[in-house]
Order: sequence, then structure tokens, then C-alpha cells
Amino acid sequence: MTKRIAFLFPGQGSQSVGMGKDLYDNFLSAKNVFETADKVLNKNITKICFEGPEEDLKQTVNTQPCIVTMSIAALEAFKSVADITPMCVAGHSLGEYCAMYSAGVMDLETTLKAIQKRADLMSETKGGAMAAILNVPEGSLEKALEEASTVGYVDVANYNSPAQVVITGDENAVAKAGELLSQAGARRVVPLAVSGAFHSKYMEDAGAKFKDFVVDLELNNAEFPVFTNVDADATFMSAEFRNKMPRQIYSSVQWTKTIQGMIKDGVDTFIEIGPGKVLSGLVKKIDAGVTTYNIFDKASLEATVEALNGSLAEV
Repeated sequence: MTKRIAFLFPGQGSQSVGMGKDLYDNFLSAKNVFETADKVLNKNITKICFEGPEEDLKQTVNTQPCIVTMSIAALEAFKSVADITPMCVAGHSLGEYCAMYSAGVMDLETTLKAIQKRADLMSETKGGAMAAILNVPEGSLEKALEEASTVGYVDVANYNSPAQVVITGDENAVAKAGELLSQAGARRVVPLAVSGAFHSKYMEDAGAKFKDFVVDLELNNAEFPVFTNVDADATFMSAEFRNKMPRQIYSSVQWTKTIQGMIKDGVDTFIEIGPGKVLSGLVKKIDAGVTTYNIFDKASLEATVEALNGSLAEV
């Protein structure tokens, strides 16, 4: 029985100063991605990734193109030494753009331009708050959100795993919901350092402007299924991506259902490509029985290739 592999690409919050430097230094394919990003976006993405400062890297207008550049550089480095076609792919929030790139929906230049436009529009929307909630007792989330909505707007931004959700909305309403969930027995409530209420109705204006932008983007049908955030559905057609890309900005990220859907379709091995290991941790919380690998530098890339070669030789 062969491995049934899916590629995953991380989202905002996974960034760190220095990310991608090792890949840039050791793989020409990765270096080419960074140089293309600098040229296409007319800013020094390479310097921000490698040297920061952190204050610059964590600004949304920089974070999103930097993570996409680093993730695609890692993907191209991996492809240069391993001939593996995934069954399907997915990305968490901005990571979905890397997933679409990997499936041939957009070329590199189009992907970079699209994510920069998305970042610019999202950063224009100020105000609001987000918080991660860990181990919410069953039934308490909906009740807390309903009660907190008397203070202001609050909704779920990310369904990350059965053990973690992220809430978003008015600052006071998010704080109130956090208090209620703590009282209900949630293990932790962690306020997130974000510039706005992402994946909420406050992003609808950004989504509308992005809809006008994607009309002219050159999009292809996917070479293999991309499980999309807004509905956790396997998506193939360019028209579907064009429809979902603007909606993704203000809709909840259905990550738990996405991973469950991939596993239901037969995936047993996930390779997280890009900075950090956040998604691998979430996948294990969703289903501890699957195998996960990470590719974020030369050592992790080589370890993944060696492990895959070994496991594929055994079957």
C-alpha cells in the first residue's frame, strides 16, 4: 500500500525572522523564488524574511507575502529533490494561496500579486480583536458567543481542531466571550496580537474589493484537489477559486473539517511545507493516527525525504 500524501501550507502567525535563509543558501530553486518575489512585489521580501526586524515582519502587509514566498521556496526546494505528487493540498488562511500555486491554479507571479493585494486590503481594516480558545467544553461555545453578542459582534474565525477555536469581532465582545468560556471550563483563552478582526464580517469590505481584483486574475483548473477554507470542499475549477478567494477573507476557516475530509478521502500522510509546525500539531489533534512531516529548512527537508524514501521502500 503506497503512502497517500497531502501537502499543507501554514498561515499568519507561523513567521519568524530568519525563515527561508537556509533554503535560499542551499537550493537554487528556493533562491529563485525569493528573487522573483523581490522583483514582482518591488520590495525586499528576502531581507524582511532573513533579517526582519520582527516589527516589520509581523505587519500584515509584509507577513502574508513573506510567508507565501518562504513556503513556496520550501516547496520548490522539496520538488527539486523528490518526485512526489500529492493526492490533494490545503492551506490555512493565507496558506491557501500556496496550495493553489502547488496545484497549478496560479503561477508564481500571480500568486505573489494576489497575496500582496489581499494583505494590503486586510491591513486597511483596523480595530477588533481575536483570541484562541483551548479545550472548550461541548456546547459552551455557542452559548458564550450568543451571550457575548449582547456586548457587540463576535464570531468564530477558525475551527482549528476539536481542541482549539479562534474567535473574532469587537474587542469588548471577544473579551466577554473569553471570560464566559473561561468560566465554562475552557483550559486557556489566549488573546492574539493581530491588527484587526480577521475572518469576520469586518473584512467584508476588503472581500468586496478583492472580488473586483480577482476578476482579472489568470486562474487555471487545479491539477489535483485543493480543499478550500470556506467550505472544506475539494475544489478543482478556476471559477470556483475565483468565487471563494474573496469570501475566504471574511469567512470562518473550516480547518477541522478540511483535515477530516482529506483523511476520509484516503490521506494518511501530511507534509507541512513552510515556517513552523503549527499545522502538524493541529492535524495530530484532529486524528492522532496519521503521519506528519515538516519542511522548513535544509535539515527538515532532508529528514522528510529520507523518511519518505524509507517508508515508501517498505510498502
